[in-house]
Amino acid sequence: MSGLRLKLPATSANLGPGFDAVGLALSMHLTVEAHAAPTFDIQATGRNADLCAALDNNLILDTYRDVLTRAAKPIHSLHLKLHNEIPLGMGCGSSAAALLTGIALANHFGNLNRSDNAIVAEASRLEGHPDNVAACWYGGFTVSAQDGEAVRVAAFPGDPTWQLLLAVPSTSLATKTARALLPASYPKADAIFNVQRSSLLVAAFAQRRLDLLGTAMQDRMHQSYRAGACPLLKTLLPLATEPEIAGVALSGAGPSVLLFLADDTTILEAETRLSGLLDASVELLPLRIGEGVERTLL
Repeated sequence: MSGLRLKLPATSANLGPGFDAVGLALSMHLTVEAHAAPTFDIQATGRNADLCAALDNNLILDTYRDVLTRAAKPIHSLHLKLHNEIPLGMGCGSSAAALLTGIALANHFGNLNRSDNAIVAEASRLEGHPDNVAACWYGGFTVSAQDGEAVRVAAFPGDPTWQLLLAVPSTSLATKTARALLPASYPKADAIFNVQRSSLLVAAFAQRRLDLLGTAMQDRMHQSYRAGACPLLKTLLPLATEPEIAGVALSGAGPSVLLFLADDTTILEAETRLSGLLDASVELLPLRIGEGVERTLL
């Protein structure tokens, strides 16, 4: 049986108002090479290599086994060679990348012959929402909606010249914890506010209008409720009004914050500006809009 190499991007969901609907692929990746083997084994490098190499409570392997079990297919042991660039528990789509990896490995080694849409729908079911998994699989900027058991996705490649900075704190935040901070209902004015801006956000990416992001990334549905658990947001969100910054939003459920730079702002200029505001423990990652999954037979 041939091996399989997968390269999946990190993702940032919501981008302000697009709660549980909008996702963006980022130019850092989880790369996995898989081969059938006598026993399960993982060789991991990169970020959080010790966690990625653990055989117990491993989201990739647990998902792989679960998908094959439900499909009544034999479970082949695998040797995985894994390199991870995605910060874990930081709102960068690490769980979406792991879920999709497990499903894709089950699809390959179990000969399930599932389509891209079926793989994304399965990952969305396991993740609980489609935003990160759609962006991770298809790349670029995605808008996704759950439609029964199916997921409907529209994707734009995005502008490859746009420059992004991801501010990553030293302490992670569980998505379950971040979701528990949200209210059960919202005022009508806040719902209208978000509908307007999420619509403008889609148009901004479709037309590559960086100048619209300052307004289009404003939000009233989740960021203010999570600000206490995501202190970087309180520090960085006011920068959205400065000419050097095109837009600012919590990355997914946080605690990382994603910034889009204005056309005439360099990464060095932005890093210099932010270094005066942030603690030395905060990591600044220069990024671009990423492409979707790469699959290669080995």
